[in-house]
Amino acid sequence: MHKIKIAGSDDEFVCMPDDTILRAALRAGHAMPYSCNVGSCGNCRFELAEGTVHHAREDSPAWGERDLKRNRWLGCQARPETDCVIKFRSDAKYQPPFVPSRQSAKLVSKQSITHDIAEFTFTLAAPAGFRPGQYALVEIDGIDGGRAYSMSNLGGTDQWQFQIKKVPGGAVTSHLFDAIEIGDTITLDGPYGSAYLKENSPRNLLLIAGGSGLSPMVSIIRGAAVAGLLDGRQVNFFYGGRNQDDIPVGALIDEIIGLGTNVDVQIVLSEDASATYQGGFVHDAAWAKIGDAISDYDLYFAGPAVMAAAIQKRAYETGLAQDQMFFDEFY
Repeated sequence: MHKIKIAGSDDEFVCMPDDTILRAALRAGHAMPYSCNVGSCGNCRFELAEGTVHHAREDSPAWGERDLKRNRWLGCQARPETDCVIKFRSDAKYQPPFVPSRQSAKLVSKQSITHDIAEFTFTLAAPAGFRPGQYALVEIDGIDGGRAYSMSNLGGTDQWQFQIKKVPGGAVTSHLFDAIEIGDTITLDGPYGSAYLKENSPRNLLLIAGGSGLSPMVSIIRGAAVAGLLDGRQVNFFYGGRNQDDIPVGALIDEIIGLGTNVDVQIVLSEDASATYQGGFVHDAAWAKIGDAISDYDLYFAGPAVMAAAIQKRAYETGLAQDQMFFDEFY
């Protein structure tokens, strides 16, 4: 293990050999900025003032030759080879509401949600809390690196549930869908993420999900119901897919609709409109419904990168304040 000192302060923390500087910092309670935790967004970039590190993922999309020349590294991928001094700008919004930890977790159930999304339920070694909308890293022996997936249930128990979409050629999702059996164990590292339900906000809720982005939005609306936040405010829940094969099966949608008379659920299909389901893109449907009232809403969203980019663009164009948008960039 190595000591990591934060430049310009007396603060330091320890990074274990199998950890990264970002995760070690968060475990120690430091508010180091980040989002995806898998090397794709670049939000956890820091300057290495002293010492040496290496990247666990050498092909990180958010890191390149220009960063290397400036001695800048990604906290989520950087593993120290010596004691280090690092520079980064702390931000209180990244202060972990629950200290992330790594635990062994046993698969206890797997249930289909759509033709390519299933909900996996894992029992942890000990109960652990998380905020609605947060995520964990799923680590599987023999597969390099963890993958980020959002929980769909609520924290505080010894079970974490994930609604995960099977990605063609994806090493982790292929293992989860095709190889893992009930009773098998994996490692979960979490919770992470800052796009969790803000219980102190008085505004209405606009939740937009696409694909496996359904998972954190389900957790958020469940958390809002438990916290009593659905009383006296409007909740609009939009789920986008390509065709009717993407529509969640079972009781999930009925559960969300049943949370309150002020909960409006719309399913939008980009390639298969019908008398029952609206056609087009989910963000267009959301803005057509909300219109100029968008400033009265907090916006939470998760889903494919193209969808997320379109939602951000529309939100900025309509003047929605930055502190009313909540999303994690682990696409």
